[in-house]
Amino acid sequence: MNQTYNKKEKGFLLLRIMWPILITQLAIFGMNFFDTLMTGQYNSSHLAGVAIGSSIWVPIAIGLGGILVAITPIVAQLNGGGKREEVAPAVFQGLYASLLMVLIVYLLGMLVLNPALSVMNLEPIVEDVARKYVLALSIGLIPLFLYNVLRAFMDALGMTKITMFISLIALPINVILNYLLIFGYLGLPELGGVGAGYASAFTYWILLCISIFVIHRKEPFSSYGIFKKVVPFELAGFQDVFKIGIPIGLSIFFETSIFSAVTLFMSDYSTQVIAGHQAALNFSSLLYMIPLSMAMALTIVVGFEVGAKRYADAKTYSWMGVIAAIFLAFIYGLFLFLGRQAIGDFYVNDPEVSSLIAHFLLYAVFFQLSDAIQAPVQGALRGYKDVNITFIMALISYWVIGLPLGYILANYTTLEPFGYWVGLTAGLTAGAITLSLRLRWLQRKMALESKLT
Repeated sequence: MNQTYNKKEKGFLLLRIMWPILITQLAIFGMNFFDTLMTGQYNSSHLAGVAIGSSIWVPIAIGLGGILVAITPIVAQLNGGGKREEVAPAVFQGLYASLLMVLIVYLLGMLVLNPALSVMNLEPIVEDVARKYVLALSIGLIPLFLYNVLRAFMDALGMTKITMFISLIALPINVILNYLLIFGYLGLPELGGVGAGYASAFTYWILLCISIFVIHRKEPFSSYGIFKKVVPFELAGFQDVFKIGIPIGLSIFFETSIFSAVTLFMSDYSTQVIAGHQAALNFSSLLYMIPLSMAMALTIVVGFEVGAKRYADAKTYSWMGVIAAIFLAFIYGLFLFLGRQAIGDFYVNDPEVSSLIAHFLLYAVFFQLSDAIQAPVQGALRGYKDVNITFIMALISYWVIGLPLGYILANYTTLEPFGYWVGLTAGLTAGAITLSLRLRWLQRKMALESKLT
């Protein structure tokens, strides 16, 4: 990744880094997408079980795994600052941190999985599928977290096409395994939604193996010597990962867990409502990959410029990414509004569930715009390593504003389950506003400091 000198060059570089990330995110998300889609074709009760299982799995695995995102700004700033020899030790401390995260998730799972499911008012088949789906996914937790670190390293160097190709290899493998294990073909057991969990877990192991091979054997990664020798545990580097990563992980946790909390509250409604909510949320999450990819690209380019102390360039990248994400949000928001019923029919064969999906997607049109602002802004802030205030803002926006408002609207108005989606929109909007103000304040502060020095 090189320095750019005008907005045209910046736009091309941002696009060059962002579009492979988008393809990568779509491929990784495709695993969950096909889990939901193929399970929906199998059985609505199994789809509801996968929905409940995902609501438990995602905030824990993604939230704690989000701590490992710290590797991206750490490596990007080291690379931008010309401190190449410090990259391998930083990556190794990330790998050590990932193993600790795995241990924490396993311990949490042993403590909370059964109690969490038992307090819900679920049909027996839904509860059984949810439990087994989470246990199946847990087989892939180690490779998933290790892969997150390795992917962060590769992306931080601006080599996002490589992680794109790795993910594109893994996706069809996951789809094939889904097909075999959900429906029970080629002599394999018919596992329904639980089979989707096993398919994803096996795919995570494949992702890890391919990534290790590429980093060890292919340039420019091999020149960093990540796997040429074992870097010992270093407390300072290990603490640096958590100092930056914990606020990032908490921010991601607060955002993802509010969606999971809504799904858990949906357990008070019928299996059809749970299935409709999950399918609509699944498709909305698919569209979210666009602003999320822009956010990840901004972390890389902003981190690179900040590491080189080119603060004006970092500011230009930040707002260029936000404006592009908003423009795209208007386009796919229109698509979502016009095609919501067709999307519902695509997910399930049940007319009642399909109608519910379409109704939920109507509300999703509105929170997509807020997502298109808050995600890139968060990505830019991570490039600055400004993460502590961000997670506090996320906590207030999602859990103090979004979820309580959704609960009130769902339980004390005629909106019922759709009230939760109105609450989600309010929380995301609050996050978009407060994070944008934080980014503007930080950029002005750094600009002033650079003038004084």
